[in-house]
Amino acid sequence: MSIDITQFHQTFFEESFEGLDVMESGLLELDIGAVDSDVINAIFRAAHSIKGGSATFGFTNIATFTHAMETLLDEIRDGNRAVSTEIVDILLQSVDCLRDMITAQRDGEENDQERIDQLQKELDTLLGKEPGKDVSKQHTEDETGVENALPSEWIISFTPQPHLLKTGNDPALLFRELQSLGDLEIEADTGKLPPLAEMDPESCYLSWKLRLRGDAITEEAIREIFSWVEDDCDLEIRNASSEVRGGEKRETEKTEERVGEKGAPPKKPGKKPLTPESSSIRVSIDKVDTLINMVGELVITQSMMGNLDGDFEDFDHARLEQLREGLSLLERNIRELQESVMRIRMLPISFVFSRFPRMVHDLSQKLGKQINFEMSGEQTELDKTVMEKIGDPLVHLVRNSIDHGIEPPEVRRQRGKPEMGSVHLNAFHKGGNIVIEISDDGAGLNKERILEKAREKGLIEEDCQPSEEKIYELLFQPGFSTAETVSDISGRGVGMDVVRRNIRELGGNIDVTSSEGQGTTFTIRLPLTLAILDGQLVRIGRETYIIPLISIIESLLIAPGNINSIASKSEVYKLRDEYIPIVRTHELFGTRADSDNIEEGLLVVIEGDGQKAGLYVDELLGQQQVVIKSLETNYQKVDGISGATILGDGTVALILDVEGLIGMSRRPRGNKAQQEERAVA
Repeated sequence: MSIDITQFHQTFFEESFEGLDVMESGLLELDIGAVDSDVINAIFRAAHSIKGGSATFGFTNIATFTHAMETLLDEIRDGNRAVSTEIVDILLQSVDCLRDMITAQRDGEENDQERIDQLQKELDTLLGKEPGKDVSKQHTEDETGVENALPSEWIISFTPQPHLLKTGNDPALLFRELQSLGDLEIEADTGKLPPLAEMDPESCYLSWKLRLRGDAITEEAIREIFSWVEDDCDLEIRNASSEVRGGEKRETEKTEERVGEKGAPPKKPGKKPLTPESSSIRVSIDKVDTLINMVGELVITQSMMGNLDGDFEDFDHARLEQLREGLSLLERNIRELQESVMRIRMLPISFVFSRFPRMVHDLSQKLGKQINFEMSGEQTELDKTVMEKIGDPLVHLVRNSIDHGIEPPEVRRQRGKPEMGSVHLNAFHKGGNIVIEISDDGAGLNKERILEKAREKGLIEEDCQPSEEKIYELLFQPGFSTAETVSDISGRGVGMDVVRRNIRELGGNIDVTSSEGQGTTFTIRLPLTLAILDGQLVRIGRETYIIPLISIIESLLIAPGNINSIASKSEVYKLRDEYIPIVRTHELFGTRADSDNIEEGLLVVIEGDGQKAGLYVDELLGQQQVVIKSLETNYQKVDGISGATILGDGTVALILDVEGLIGMSRRPRGNKAQQEERAVA
């Protein structure tokens, strides 16, 4: 029975991308001129795993390219070659190329062969080989220097270790590769086969004696094929033809490759969660065990409640107490089960942070700047869906810090700063949210320059003197930029508005603090998950709505003396030293409130899109976590509504879109039909 190995391709691709991340981060950690054996071994193991897996699945181009990288790493590992800037740069370029090759193989696309050949040539040149020459096709030379092109016969003893099959390798695929070199005879040794009842289907009990005949077959070509499993087998290669030629019995050097030689740890690195781009995630066994335990608790609670089944008319006081206890226990179990299920989707934010060291390395070289890049809080966990969408905004902010924030070395020197600038990426939990900070010790934001540009673009009046907070808000206006020159990194005025929009789509917000000449910090606050929302339930007339807690500043009783009308119909409320617009939600949605007299209701002060507003409601009902259901998927998009949820009594409550409500309040009042009537009139 043949096995369809294509079913394992996706696992190979996922593990290869993980290996490439390990190689990239390791290369960035290398110190020029020194050899850190632990780091080099980690990089080598990752390359070796990719090479072995690609050869097993028949991805020859990937295996050949990786082999050249592995050979160079092996020389560094053995101390035969020092780490240099040239080597690190070529290996980093090779990692990028290998990532593109694996992506192309996964997606069924064409490779950039010109780029592959160029990097292969550079690797071969470093290794001192003739560029472009395939090792498997090189001929050996005898002691007189004459090329040995005579027919040859090789005897190969191949004894896999029991765990070989578990590494994803298949001896049959190795034999198929040997057949491409010449005529192959295979003799299997079944002496170690246990009885069928004691056999482990994942263990390898066989060994083989192989006889290979052909023209100009070299030992190096044979070893190249078995290099995929060199850490997982005992191997002996003997040239039988050399024993006959010239009447001499010459035997090639016997080689037994075992696990542990050259300090190489086992082939497979430990498994990690999948990259954010994957459609699946790996869950630690601890989280699964917790989930199973919670299900067990629910079964026990269900059994307890089942014993109470009977005629409720004859329910005595003791059984009523048992019912209350069971309901309380059920509530607690369901809450813990919900939390356990949500934790399954949580991944450390290091899977987003891991891309930045390489990006900072490349940008600093391109811009001629010295950057000390630090990361902290990498193990802070975040929902997988949120993590997938926050990557691009973070990339833009870090690039801006390096390009606009950090000054060139000569400028920093003139200002009495160290030539090396600092960029810090930090993540931590706070108040049920995740906070991400991007800070630098660069030039900071020039408020006067921002105001000048804003006036040039007509964003503010000439005589307007906004607060510091409002000045920084101008950075997020579409097309706004203070860059003197346009580069391919930043300065075109596109991006910051998109950054804020993407963050707000995730239910978060972004703030800026800066000190001119000292540096700038961007602070992003995000919900831990998009599936569950902490909300404030409010009643407006007969309808119940939910306001995200993250958008609420405060709630207050309305003081009649603080209400003012402007522009005939618009209302504002004086809240301490500022005036905020009042939003009558019932008028926007065309429903009825308990009273049109605003003094009889409550005001919920909300903030969205950088602006505050007062939401008029009849009553505050309480706070609770709600599971968000997409209204657009199940019905259609509704202005001012971001989703819906089902409350405990089975009724549907709409979740308010704070930014959308503030935008709607600036339009003519009334429902859609009334607006259309006014437009026709």
